[in-house]
Amino acid sequence: MSGARPAGVRRPGTRRPRVRGGRGSVVPDAEPRSYYDLPIVKAPVWTWEVPAYFFVGGAAGASSVLAVVAEATGNASLARTARLVAAGGVAASPPLLISDLGRPERFHHMLRVLKPTSPMSVGSWILALYAPAAIGAAGLDVLGWFPRLRRVAGVVAAGLGPALSTYTAVLLTNTAVPVWHQAKDTLPAVFAASSTMSSGAAAVLVRPADPTARAVAVAGGLAELVTTEVMHRSLDDDVAGPYGEGDSGRWGRVASAATAVGTALVALAPSGSGGRAARRLGAVGMLAGAAATRWSVFRAGFASAADPAATVGPQRRRMAARTSSSDRG
Repeated sequence: MSGARPAGVRRPGTRRPRVRGGRGSVVPDAEPRSYYDLPIVKAPVWTWEVPAYFFVGGAAGASSVLAVVAEATGNASLARTARLVAAGGVAASPPLLISDLGRPERFHHMLRVLKPTSPMSVGSWILALYAPAAIGAAGLDVLGWFPRLRRVAGVVAAGLGPALSTYTAVLLTNTAVPVWHQAKDTLPAVFAASSTMSSGAAAVLVRPADPTARAVAVAGGLAELVTTEVMHRSLDDDVAGPYGEGDSGRWGRVASAATAVGTALVALAPSGSGGRAARRLGAVGMLAGAAATRWSVFRAGFASAADPAATVGPQRRRMAARTSSSDRG
């Protein structure tokens, strides 16, 4: 027939009907995929030095806060221990960052401009201001010089400490990596809790009988277990995969076990020499748990970036939600 049109060819000026998945759809929802299942998001280029910095920098920042609290309550020995932990942690931070950057001058270049919208720029300035305050407070304490200046330096370090402990989580969530970006409301709390646990555990390792150090370590350990679980549950199923399998899943389970056992030992070990040894062992477990948590989060980013479904799935749901909202309007 001369007037017939081949199948599948639309009449000029007509529109193809829009078909969506869900109730009443003609075809089911397609599985989120990319061309040839290739990654959509570029994997991070950071190396092991970055999660190591997350760990030591977080412990340093929280230890400065612990030092000020201990000094305010008259616990001079704990205050000195916390200052030394803070100084040691921040002293190790620049070498780790410079090693990851490859050339020392690149760290200097990040301080040329302060860009408030860039977590990396803000974090570089936080570290640059925190380091002399924390190291100065510890040095003046050991030498016994200028107590007023030591207190001022300690307060400055304590003021910057929480930001140092958590800005790295903000840095991760500011990327396009799905498992990090979707945790923007929960990952900073995980890092804050882990840093608190690290500061208390480091103090317990040196002073196992100190009740304040034990209380901080136990509170931080419990908070890390809770916030980590909340973070995992807040993620979409197609995004949370790395925390249940692979390298990140294994290290996450190690972190949970080490933190739980270490917290129990620090909290429940009896007094006496045997109890002190048990609390020190628990403190080592808590420090290992904090480090494993950072490594698990770090490795989850690589697995998430390699999974196209983790990128496409949430985007499709957002588009469907906007379409549904516009249809109702």
